[in-house]
Amino acid sequence: MVLVEPSPAPEAPSRDCPLCPRLAAFREEQRARFPDWHNAPVDSFGPVGARLLIVGLAPGLRGANRTGRPFTGDYAGDLLYATLINFGFATGRFEARPDDSLVLLDARIANAVRCVPPQNKPEPSEIRTCRRFLESELEALPAGGAIVALGRIAHESVLRALGAKLKDAPFGHNTEHSIGAVALFDSYHCSRYNTNTGVLTTEMFEAVFAKVRHHLG
Repeated sequence: MVLVEPSPAPEAPSRDCPLCPRLAAFREEQRARFPDWHNAPVDSFGPVGARLLIVGLAPGLRGANRTGRPFTGDYAGDLLYATLINFGFATGRFEARPDDSLVLLDARIANAVRCVPPQNKPEPSEIRTCRRFLESELEALPAGGAIVALGRIAHESVLRALGAKLKDAPFGHNTEHSIGAVALFDSYHCSRYNTNTGVLTTEMFEAVFAKVRHHLG
């Protein structure tokens, strides 16, 4: 019997990560206002070595920043996790809290920026600083795996982390790019704003994950 060594856990920021002063200061403000919230860098969710890595932008103030789990506690998670369950990338019941019965299957979720930014808008320097953690996540992605980038900023951060040129893989909803040994799939972000304005419909979002499921088999 051949024993396979488990993949090492990707690098993650410490609870009091000081790398981005503006984000650290905002985090401290939220700790003072809401001491029962997570209010710290949000770790990735899902098994290390999964063949699918979903990359969002950053934790939402009242979502992942509150609960400590990506896309948990705000509307974006309702659509994302329902879609993952529908396409066999998750099982259990999503109840918008980190102690529900939801389990990801062959999928992992990370953010381009690990700390909640003011007005949900990280600065370019913060995206660059946090990219080391995204690079570590991508290193754990197996050859032949897939990435789903939710939104243009996540898409561009993934490309830079992979050493690819932005002009060679332009962002577009439901587009697919081959980047080395992995496939990158793009989607508009599943935010309430995008769904309420019709920029993204459930059918459009599901179409992306149908292509991902076909790619992974």
